[in-house]
Amino acid sequence: MIYLDYAAATPLSEKAKRAMLPYFDEKFFNPSAAYLPATETRREYEQAKADIAHVIGAKAADLVMTSGATEANSLVFASVPDDAEVLISAIEHPSILENAKQKNYKTISVDESGRINLDDLRAKITPNTQLISICLASSELGTIQPLSDIARIVVEERTRRAFAGEKTPIYFHSDASQGLGLMEVKVSRLGVDLLTINAAKVYGPKGIGALYIGHNVRLKPQTHGGGQELGLRSGTENVPATIAFATAIMEAEKHLAGERKRLADLRAKFKKLLSEKIDGIEFLGKEKTQLANFMPISIPGLDAERLIFALEEHEVYVSTGAACAASKGEKSPTLKAIGLNDMQIAGSLRITLGRPTGIDDVEKAADAIAQVVTNECARLAK
Repeated sequence: MIYLDYAAATPLSEKAKRAMLPYFDEKFFNPSAAYLPATETRREYEQAKADIAHVIGAKAADLVMTSGATEANSLVFASVPDDAEVLISAIEHPSILENAKQKNYKTISVDESGRINLDDLRAKITPNTQLISICLASSELGTIQPLSDIARIVVEERTRRAFAGEKTPIYFHSDASQGLGLMEVKVSRLGVDLLTINAAKVYGPKGIGALYIGHNVRLKPQTHGGGQELGLRSGTENVPATIAFATAIMEAEKHLAGERKRLADLRAKFKKLLSEKIDGIEFLGKEKTQLANFMPISIPGLDAERLIFALEEHEVYVSTGAACAASKGEKSPTLKAIGLNDMQIAGSLRITLGRPTGIDDVEKAADAIAQVVTNECARLAK
C-alpha cells in the first residue's frame, strides 16, 4: 500500500501508542478522584498538557483539551454573540466555514496560491468585527498564511478602538491543525489570541485536540457538569489520548527540521517524475509558501474521482481535497477561491506525503498515476 493522504490522517506513532497503553488498565483512574493513584494520574495528565503547551510556547493553564479540532473551533465561534461580525478566509476548513455560517460572516479573498489578501482584510474589518479566523495552513493546498501580519492588523484595530473609546473586543483565532508538526508553531510569534491544534495530524490518536486561549479571552462553556478544563468542557478527561498527544507532538517537534527537508526533497523528486510522465499536469500553490509535504495537482479534462478509484486498484491512496468536503461530493470552495475553472477543479488531486513515505513509494506512485492517466485519456479518446 502506498498511502499519500497524510493531510487527512496520520497513523499513530509507536511511541505514542506505547505511552498511552498503561492508562487503559493499570493507570485507568479518574483524575478527579481524591485517592493517591488517581492523584498520580492527575499529575501525569497535567504534565502531558504542559508538554503539549510547551511545544506551542504556552502553559498548561492556557489549554482546553477537546475531542479534536472541530470541537475546538466550535467552542471559539459559540462564544461570539450571534449578531457579531466574523471574518474568515475563502479557503477555510468546513469546521470553520460551517460555524461562521451561523454568524454574520464575511470571507477574505486569496490570491492564486491561496494566500490571504491583507488589503481585503483591512477593508472588511468594521467596528462590529469580533472574530477573525484564518487557518495557519490550508488543508487542501498546504498554503501557509502570514499570521503575524494579520495579527498586526488586529492589534492596529484594537488600538484604534481603545483610543476611540469603543468597547467591542476583537480576537484573532487560527486553526493550526494542518501546520502542526510541519512548521514551528509558537503562539507569541504568530500573534494569535486563540489557536486550535489536533493530535490526528501529528501521528497522535484521533479524537483529541486542544484550544489555546489567551489571557485576554473569555469563552462560554458549551458542556456543563463537573467543571473540568477551565469549566469550558466538563467531563472526565481523556487521559490516554492526552498522554499520546503529548508524546506525538514532542516527537514531531524533535525531528521537525530534518523531516521538513526530507519531505521537501521527496516532493521535488515526485514533481519531476510526474512532469516527465504526464503532459499538461498542473501543480497548485507555490512551494515557497507551502507545507513541505503538500503536492496538490490538477490534470484538466479528467475526472479526479475516476482517477482515485483507478489508483486504488494499484493500492495508491490519494484524495480530491479536504476529506470533509470530498465526502459530500461538493466542488471545492478552496479551488474556486484561487480561480480554477471547472475542468481544473474536476481534475484535481490532493497528494500529501508523510513520515513513512520513502523514495520507492514516490517512484511507484508516479508510475501508477501516469498509467492511470494514460488509460483514462485513452478511454476518453475512443
